[in-house]
Amino acid sequence: MFGKSGNGGSSHMETVIGTETIIQGTLASKGSIRVDGKVEGGITEADSVVIGESGDVQGDVSAKSVVIGGKVIGNISASSIEILSAAAIHGDIKTAALAISEGANFEGNCTMIKEKQIIEMDVKNGSKR
Repeated sequence: MFGKSGNGGSSHMETVIGTETIIQGTLASKGSIRVDGKVEGGITEADSVVIGESGDVQGDVSAKSVVIGGKVIGNISASSIEILSAAAIHGDIKTAALAISEGANFEGNCTMIKEKQIIEMDVKNGSKR
């Protein structure tokens, strides 16, 4: 639903965390990130984050857009969030646009706010998009 790229339909994944990979610490990228492995720490500053069905993130995620097919234990802040049917999320969400597929598991609070407010919160917290 939200996965369409705003630059003419082309989507370029700059960073891919493979299924057998474990990253410990905060991952910061100005580009796009796909997680099929495990991230033990947060993801910040990203343009887009895709967490595949085998992906596991234990930490906060901050990006312009987030698509979740795997597991996230942490808070998510993004302009748009899409939660796929196989996803499991344990944490709070702040977003301007949210889509949750049937069968997804979401335990936490959701705050729907304007995109401008999300960007202001990121700047206040030291994360820049």
